[in-house]
Amino acid sequence: MRKVIILLGPPGSGKGTQAVKLTKELGVPHISTGDLFRDNLSRQTALGEKIKGYMDKGLLVPDALVLDMLFDRVAKPDCDKGYLLDGFPRTLPQAEALEKHLGDSADLRVLNLLVEDDVIFKRMAGRLTCRHCGNVQNKFLAPPAKEGVCDRCESELYQRPDDKAEVVQERLRIYHDQTKPLIQFYQQRDVLVVLDGDRDPIHVFQDLVKAIG
Repeated sequence: MRKVIILLGPPGSGKGTQAVKLTKELGVPHISTGDLFRDNLSRQTALGEKIKGYMDKGLLVPDALVLDMLFDRVAKPDCDKGYLLDGFPRTLPQAEALEKHLGDSADLRVLNLLVEDDVIFKRMAGRLTCRHCGNVQNKFLAPPAKEGVCDRCESELYQRPDDKAEVVQERLRIYHDQTKPLIQFYQQRDVLVVLDGDRDPIHVFQDLVKAIG
């Protein structure tokens, strides 16, 4: 029975970093719907052309297409022993479709990294990036010695548009709206493990490995 792992957590919780480490540890592929979108678009697959049609019009890609793309990927031989999903499911209908697809053929583990909103806000809205060397500092957690100046190369630090306070707050709002039903869905199925994500990443990783079993 193949092991299917779903990693949940708010933006900025570190789940992307943990996903990469977990897939190396477990020897299974890390599957991100964002990566699948980019791959299908770059290879100009039939699915990619359909996706592009929606994106060009500024429309959300329908669940049916996202599911087709995902199920096509997990049917590949490298997923025979299992895989880790990052960024999917995002909604209850997606979770229900995945459950139907898996049936009784998978050992499912859903791992939720719990990090409080104020911690996420400081991590993301505090990020400052150097225009020259790309060094990342944080005005709340690791402020530069000189305001607006990179500690590494003394070039200008700036805030990326997606790190602005109002953008971070909106991303957190969307996350909570979408994720609360998912947490309840997986709690009812007794496959959800909640982990404290506001710790040293090494300890978080160790607990994730234990939870997967």
